[in-house]
Amino acid sequence: MSTQSPQRPESPGLRMGRPFGIPVYVSPTWLIVAAFITYTFQPMVAMELPDRDTLVTYLVAFVFAVFLYVSVLLHELAHCVVARYFGLPVKRITLYLLGGVSEIEREPETPAREFSVAFAGPLLSLGLAAVGFFASDLFPVGTIPHVLVWQLWISNLIVGVFNMLPGLPLDGGRMLRAGVWKLTRDSGKGTLAAAWFGRGLAVVLVLYALAAPAMTGQGTSWSLLLWSVLLASFIWIGASQSLRVARVRARMPQLQARALARRAIPVTPEVPLAEALRRREQAQAGAMVVVDHEGDPIAIVNEAAVTATPEQRRPWVTVGSLARTLEPSLVLPADLSGEALIDAMRGAPSGEYLLVERDGGGVYGVLVTADVNRVFSGV
Repeated sequence: MSTQSPQRPESPGLRMGRPFGIPVYVSPTWLIVAAFITYTFQPMVAMELPDRDTLVTYLVAFVFAVFLYVSVLLHELAHCVVARYFGLPVKRITLYLLGGVSEIEREPETPAREFSVAFAGPLLSLGLAAVGFFASDLFPVGTIPHVLVWQLWISNLIVGVFNMLPGLPLDGGRMLRAGVWKLTRDSGKGTLAAAWFGRGLAVVLVLYALAAPAMTGQGTSWSLLLWSVLLASFIWIGASQSLRVARVRARMPQLQARALARRAIPVTPEVPLAEALRRREQAQAGAMVVVDHEGDPIAIVNEAAVTATPEQRRPWVTVGSLARTLEPSLVLPADLSGEALIDAMRGAPSGEYLLVERDGGGVYGVLVTADVNRVFSGV
């Protein structure tokens, strides 16, 4: 399966290389599906290669599993190459249990670019399927190369067609999102439509697996049921995540640094915490900025550290010991809003940021991360 995600764990697995400068990782979960593919594919290999012993057929089945994931890697690389052509940063590709994920760190700016990035993967898979279809005739039937090439073109056809189904998080869902976005000029509506289509696809997959025995007159295929449930879970979870993202984006207009800022009072580093809190309460402020003896800000008092300090120790603890030095990345313009504000905070994670006026008008206040998070609480 193919999807695109902006955030994944920092240790995704074993690093395999950097094609086109894009790091590629293989998750340990790949071994699970490789073993499963080898086990389920071996009987078909044995039928196609009746003169080969069991060990050879298992090796051929395993080689097929490896080749299949190479096809998935090429599918993901197609997404990433087109994304980078449009100037979108690509963090990495991870191959995992159900396929691959391209970690593109920013959304395309237009519906046309969204469609192009999404369509690149299925287009390459269908192209590989076409090449494999014609190449399979080059090898005699009943040989190992013929078995591998024939199965690979079938697999790439399935990957290409399946990924074009119109529901997030599949590529077809992103193409549908681009279409709705183009028609409505609202990317949020596109996401909602494609995500609900994705949930519908997940339900249809499970219903099909349950109804297949009655339609075919055969017994329950446990491998079909297992794969259907796995794929349906993947699609449902991805679609649900997309719905949450859409709700987050809907609240972006409320995210304005100036509106969320807390009024701050200046204190020098040696002031006891108890005294600084008294001054803050008297001034009805919500934050404290540590300044030098010339009045220039040099640090921000960490609110979490203040809360964690027992009340009986506060007269003996200085505010300077509970403050984070003001690095340039912690000083933000007070007029930041929306995704620009989120990007600035993501670039330098902190509990507090100093807001200043762009025109050199001085300190406006302090932006506390917890206040930003409350904007999205309940999403």
